[in-house]
Amino acid sequence: MRAYEDWVIEAEIKGCRISEVVLQNQMEDLEQSEQELFQRMAKNLKVMRESVQAGLNSGRRSLSGLVGGDAAKVEARWKKGESLVGELMSGVIAKALAVAEVNACMGKIVAAPTAGSSGVLPAVLLTVEEARGVPEQELLLALFTAAGLGMIIAERANISGAEGGCQAEIGSAAAMAAAAAVELAGGSPRQTSDAAAIAMKSMLGLVCDPVAGLVEIPCVKRNATGASIALVAAEMALAGIKSAIPFDEVVDTMDKIGKLLPCALKETAQGGLAVSPTGRRIQADFL
Repeated sequence: MRAYEDWVIEAEIKGCRISEVVLQNQMEDLEQSEQELFQRMAKNLKVMRESVQAGLNSGRRSLSGLVGGDAAKVEARWKKGESLVGELMSGVIAKALAVAEVNACMGKIVAAPTAGSSGVLPAVLLTVEEARGVPEQELLLALFTAAGLGMIIAERANISGAEGGCQAEIGSAAAMAAAAAVELAGGSPRQTSDAAAIAMKSMLGLVCDPVAGLVEIPCVKRNATGASIALVAAEMALAGIKSAIPFDEVVDTMDKIGKLLPCALKETAQGGLAVSPTGRRIQADFL
């Protein structure tokens, strides 16, 4: 079983970034050239950009009528200078909602790591790009960092809400985004690990309780909170704050917690918000 710590140590010894270690690993595992892998990742980034714009501009609502238009509301508020949390945080919230809304409307997204958590990574990456003027090549490298970390989570635990609860989806996405943000900001390989650990620790125990069985409530808004947590975790790591628990141990813990969660709290819509009075009413109206 692979450990992220091994990649961190390798990167430290070679004096390179995590993305370069992951890229080399994938070239060997997939028997593809660096150019081929970058081309594939560029396609993913293109879809991420398109899904953000679609969510902000389309005005579409999901078939249930429960989701749509919230991303544009957040964007409009900060563009009017009314944001309580500032342009950067409002930007990440709007983008995360945008992609999650596109997913709920059956639009095209990148499942990174899952469709239900697809708003977190693009929101963080594209917000950092805007804030720091990051070249696209750096964004692509950061995506390799996120992808490598996601592979570790999938191998050591899982990324499925049905298996591990929402901690496995939004929690994993937040960890991936936090690590990618740290690398984009010039952080060290060790800091990517600390950021990912801090982000995932903040999500441990999060249940998967979709109202009416749809990936809409509370899933869409959790993308925004997950993206926000990713940025907070990245900022702490970049400031030199370390995670007392190593990332690989946090992932293993997430896996154990997921196994302890009852079935009702793992994407069955039999517990949590799904069975609240309003949740039941929404389900009855929808069905």
